[in-house]
Amino acid sequence: MASKLTLSNRTGWTFALPGFALIVIFVVLPFFFAIGLSLTNQRLLSPNPTQFVGVENYRQLLGLAVVTLEPERDDAGEVVRNEAGEIQYPRLRKITRSNDYPQYRGMREWFRWQSGENVTVVIASDVVFMKALVNTFLFVLVVAPVQAGLALVLSLLINQKLRGINVFRTIYFMPVVVSIVVVSLLWRFIYDGQNGLLNSILHGLTFGLFQPVDWLGNPSTALPAIMAMSIWQAVGFHMVIWLAGLQTISPTLYEAAAIEGASKWQTFRYVTWPGLRNTAVLVLIVITMQGFALFAQIDVMTNGGPRDSTQTLVFQAVERGYGKQDISGGSTISVILFVIVLTISLIQRWLTRER
Repeated sequence: MASKLTLSNRTGWTFALPGFALIVIFVVLPFFFAIGLSLTNQRLLSPNPTQFVGVENYRQLLGLAVVTLEPERDDAGEVVRNEAGEIQYPRLRKITRSNDYPQYRGMREWFRWQSGENVTVVIASDVVFMKALVNTFLFVLVVAPVQAGLALVLSLLINQKLRGINVFRTIYFMPVVVSIVVVSLLWRFIYDGQNGLLNSILHGLTFGLFQPVDWLGNPSTALPAIMAMSIWQAVGFHMVIWLAGLQTISPTLYEAAAIEGASKWQTFRYVTWPGLRNTAVLVLIVITMQGFALFAQIDVMTNGGPRDSTQTLVFQAVERGYGKQDISGGSTISVILFVIVLTISLIQRWLTRER
């Protein structure tokens, strides 16, 4: 028996070795290489020698500070106002470019809010990176539950023994097999601000009352538009995962629930959902990883605009690493993204074990 097990293990490792070697060469080694590059000032095609800078790249990306601006006052101590009656404040550049505040040098305003007469300003060393970080988290927080919920609903609808049900399964799954680049190009035409299909449909349904909207050219609608497209494109993939989970639930449990007189909601709550708990964890983890890897839609549809409203972490990493030839900056963003995804995955796993 021992000899057979040993032979089986050797055979298994022999078959697994090529795949394992590819993972090490193209995933593990580049990751550690990226960590090393993030601690330098390496640039592509630069005549200057590479220097070790430690965590300076991380400080440049993650540097944040809060500054409180008090209103300007005249000689009498009264608050100075402009012709429109608005309170005048000192220019932020006097702080970020002053030698008296070296810790704020080079920082730019991210956002501000007013509290009484004072204004609180959040400044960042890299405002574009901060926008990309917030946009990525916002994308995941919106897309993950909506896409998972919609996929669950579709899987419940097609998990029935009806004539022609496979046709609907195929229709729902079709967007998944189409290249994301092709889908992005298609939806870019749909979202066109002049003759886009979406504007034409809304204009017709409202009998001409709806005015055309430049969905991808407006900072307030660009990211939601990409969210809607991403949900539509990948919902079929997660529908299949939910469907596989539904088909592992024993029919006898549904029969017992029917005998007990359980309603459809009670059946779903006490029979279906408990049986899908592990599937739910898988779906959320997959959607989360896909959400943090958002790139193709941004690259094709908006290129990070308008006004950096659709910047994401992966897009920033590629843009800096190859577009601006700042390979150390791109590597730093990649390491930060890895830490974020790993942390979220561990939290999801811990929450699953707690339940």
